[in-house]
Amino acid sequence: MDFSLSIHNNLFLSIGLVTVYSLLSSCENQNKAPIEPSQVIPILEQRDLVQFVDPMIGTAKMGHTYPGATAPFGSIQLSPDTDTIPYAVEGNYNPDVYKYCAGYQYDDSTIVGFSHTHFSGTGHSDLGDFLIMPTVGKLQLNPGTEADPDSGYRSTFSHNNEHAEAGYYSVLLEDYNIKAELTATTRVGMHQYTFPKSDQAHVILDLTSGIYNYEGKNVWTFLRVENDTLVTGYRQTNGWARTRKVYFAMTFNKPIESFGRNELSKQVYRGFWRKFDQTKNFPELAGEDLKVFFDFKTTDAEKLKIKFAISPVSTRGAIKNIQAEIPHWDFEKVKSETQQQWNTELNKVQIEPINKDEMINFYTAMYHAFLGPTVYMDVDGKYRGLDMDVHQAKDFVNYTSFSLWDTYRALHPLFNILQPKRNADMITSMLEHQKQSVHGMLPIWSHYANENWCMIGYHSVSVIADAIVKGNTGFDVDAAIAASVETASVPYYDGLDYYMNKGYVPEDKNGASVSKTLEYAYDDWAIAQAAKAVGDTAVYDAFIQRSENYKNVFDTTTGFMRPKLSDGSFKKEFDPMDTHGQGFIEGNSWNYSLYVPHQPDTLITMMGGKEAFVNRLDSLFTMELPDRYFANTEDISREGIIGNYVHGNEPSHHVVYLYNWTDSPWKSQDKIRMILKAMYKPAEDGLGGNDDFGQMSAWYIFSSLGFYPVAPGSPVYALGSPAIQDAKIQLENGKVFEVVVENQSEENVFVDKVTLNGKPLHTPFIKHSDIKQGGRLHFYMTSRPNKGWYKNH
Repeated sequence: MDFSLSIHNNLFLSIGLVTVYSLLSSCENQNKAPIEPSQVIPILEQRDLVQFVDPMIGTAKMGHTYPGATAPFGSIQLSPDTDTIPYAVEGNYNPDVYKYCAGYQYDDSTIVGFSHTHFSGTGHSDLGDFLIMPTVGKLQLNPGTEADPDSGYRSTFSHNNEHAEAGYYSVLLEDYNIKAELTATTRVGMHQYTFPKSDQAHVILDLTSGIYNYEGKNVWTFLRVENDTLVTGYRQTNGWARTRKVYFAMTFNKPIESFGRNELSKQVYRGFWRKFDQTKNFPELAGEDLKVFFDFKTTDAEKLKIKFAISPVSTRGAIKNIQAEIPHWDFEKVKSETQQQWNTELNKVQIEPINKDEMINFYTAMYHAFLGPTVYMDVDGKYRGLDMDVHQAKDFVNYTSFSLWDTYRALHPLFNILQPKRNADMITSMLEHQKQSVHGMLPIWSHYANENWCMIGYHSVSVIADAIVKGNTGFDVDAAIAASVETASVPYYDGLDYYMNKGYVPEDKNGASVSKTLEYAYDDWAIAQAAKAVGDTAVYDAFIQRSENYKNVFDTTTGFMRPKLSDGSFKKEFDPMDTHGQGFIEGNSWNYSLYVPHQPDTLITMMGGKEAFVNRLDSLFTMELPDRYFANTEDISREGIIGNYVHGNEPSHHVVYLYNWTDSPWKSQDKIRMILKAMYKPAEDGLGGNDDFGQMSAWYIFSSLGFYPVAPGSPVYALGSPAIQDAKIQLENGKVFEVVVENQSEENVFVDKVTLNGKPLHTPFIKHSDIKQGGRLHFYMTSRPNKGWYKNH
């Protein structure tokens, strides 16, 4: 044990230390946690790859990444927040809040504090729990504003005094001359603040602060000062997740001198707590909007350290997490061990790049891809479920934060190669979610024991099918297929009753109808593939028929997918360029009409054949999309657009690979390399759109390696144009799959030929089994397209 329980200045005589001793000692007798994914004994010699990770990439503009400290797939994301933009102003949505989905914007000049939970790259948000800010001098409990930082506890900072690495972040808080350093384990954040000499040193814990905050979002906050170094409590919020409750334990490496809280708004009923002065040195605090301060005296350059754990279950669980993960006060040891974890994960792919920039891009993409989904259970395996009950994970690690509309496309397929054990546990987590759901549905977009219903489709089924088809079945396959069928059969979910009865979603009954019809059809195909893999012909027959419903929203007169009304007619007012009110979500018909990833051959025939389809794809990349067509779609920006191709949002991510189903696969190759260059740069504003919990990064990783999963649920990958000279993929089964590229250069973007294990390939595809069994994929590059290689494939 490392918790100091000594008594100082008689402040803590009445706290009841027997309770704390009992709580700590009982930690030794709990059930052991499920074993988290072990790392295969690597065949490849480990390299120092952490040095190439730049967490600042994507922290400006649309990337929405955070620069702070976290472990791979960690529950804690300990990171600076640079402003306190409210979700609403005078009752109306405040569009400026969108910039702060990750709490941090690179162009800001002040830091409000360091909170412990963040999403990476999302286009909507929540979290920002338990903000800590060290200060000296006059105590202020209001954060102030960026225009007038002296009006609150925030501080100015400079990027010259800021540094971020995988698992580590530091910055100088200039207004207080305090150096802040952060690191983290899976469930515990560790702070190290180097203070100047001061008799007025403070640590502020703001339980009201949060991301996408609004008045009334905090349902309740609660805090106990257990002794002179240990503080516990919880925060319950009603936001994107409407019943989210997070517990914490915080411990200091030196005794607190004194503490207190802010003045709370008066309540009609105060009970008999009114007999106490709770503003100063009162050890049990509760209210909707607590802000608490802890006072210290510091010597010059003294390092004040904090360990801060979260738990989905209890303060007891949070304390156990500290015990298990950081049973000491050695900050550098925690940093080193977490960075070693990162290095192990990054070494799953070792590349030889064309230049150093690509080394930074690639390993930062790997880093971003391994930030989530996040572990959601205590070290003893307990977690809070969708039913709000406490559950015990048995033989699996429970995960949360499933941004599935984004991540089913490439991130989870990437996990089936690089993280199959984790991906199987993620699917088991989804199945537990489905059991706990009163709707009987798999996750749509879930976090912290809440379904938030964001976006469309039921893409958990794609993740499940992709794993089944690729043989990654470390979960209950029969239960997974049954859960998929049940999820796809809930009539009151988002127009699904119309879809099942009419074969399409009518725009006059349910908005974004074309996108929903197309994505439901793909998901149905994925269910059919999973059923086919296990020989369930009844499910296969039912869902393969449903998978052709995309044909019902194709308008043969215009050649576009088009919103259809409940009477069977197409909507008259229609502009295939516009992203507003045209039946599509975060996209237009030009892009979404190409969303039939499961049956591209049929789509090509519907659009006039291979030659006409190639011309259509060519036009997509060369035509102009004027700003007016996406002005009110906040998830699309000019930075993420090439012609009319929108790479900054997910529906088009497969599109460039569709050339492989024509007689001109070579036309994909220079465009892939162009997209890699245009949309991914080693700079703060280097991402062309939201990273979306690693989906944008997963596209980069796959495309850099030279292949891509166009239709998850199929074992086939489409070949492209690799942007590396060599890559070795360390598989969990102990084998290595190598991508070798001859004649690689910035100019040689076309593929002359490809061999697999020395044998020539005559089609632009490989299978998952080719990767899984290990081997060598050999590309030969040239500056001019080889138009004849793929003929008649």
